[in-house]
Amino acid sequence: MTVRVPAKVNLQLSVGPAGVDGYHELATVFQAVGIFDEVTARPTAGSGVSLSLSGDADGVEADPDNLAWRAAVLLADHAGVTPDVDLHVRKAIPVAGGMAGGSADAAGALVACDALWRLQTPREELMALAAMLGSDVPFMLHGGTAIGTGRGERLTTVLTRGTFMWVFAIADQGLSTPAVYRECDRLRGGRRVPAPYVSDMLMQAVRAGDSVLLGKSLHNDLQAAALTLRPALRQVLELGEEYGAFGSIVSGSGPTCAFVARDDEHALDLAVALTASGVCRTVKRGIGPVAGAKIVG
Repeated sequence: MTVRVPAKVNLQLSVGPAGVDGYHELATVFQAVGIFDEVTARPTAGSGVSLSLSGDADGVEADPDNLAWRAAVLLADHAGVTPDVDLHVRKAIPVAGGMAGGSADAAGALVACDALWRLQTPREELMALAAMLGSDVPFMLHGGTAIGTGRGERLTTVLTRGTFMWVFAIADQGLSTPAVYRECDRLRGGRRVPAPYVSDMLMQAVRAGDSVLLGKSLHNDLQAAALTLRPALRQVLELGEEYGAFGSIVSGSGPTCAFVARDDEHALDLAVALTASGVCRTVKRGIGPVAGAKIVG
């Protein structure tokens, strides 16, 4: 059973103050974009869970701490079945790039194992299990465009007109999400932090399918922290804007930089310019929004 799962970009990431547990209340707007990992689940006879990786998987461990492995075990425990499955993840989503590659693999494993084991788990139960694995995992099941609140796991669907063309500049090394949040708190320096919110202008942009307005509406409260930890990202963002991107943003906790292009031809030109500049390891293009985790074979 093979499941295809998209990457995500945060069109907006509004980060509230840290709570007593150290976590931050969020208001974010997710969009699923057409860069995909594929998770394949095959039955095994009494040998437990095994996991293998291919594609752009440098730095990812195929062990019980991997989110895809944990998803298979969690679903099996929930359903009262033995977790006998061989998982293979073919990766194209950047690792530690702020595009939820690990969360995508967890969502893919949930859907693949549910189908392989013929569990027919209700959608709301799968979403609850996804939230137990990580804040971004429910959206990787949901797909499309959605507002996320709480830690990002409480989702409200956003109706979107048309599609948007995205270009993503992938850095040489990832950024630690906890480190970025710590730096965000340090930069705020104890100042009063307002409650997180969703921009009305951004909602207008996605509902109208307006790429120009979307580019102007992009915002990420973690971007300053990511730029402090990785100053070279400023040059990447500036270069994208120099070549006519409607908007640019650090995706999630970074270090991937995302750009809104005018159309497919402009996206290709922008990708070529970024690649030739040498400011990033590689460049990927993707259309958004796309569907969430989906069985393809």
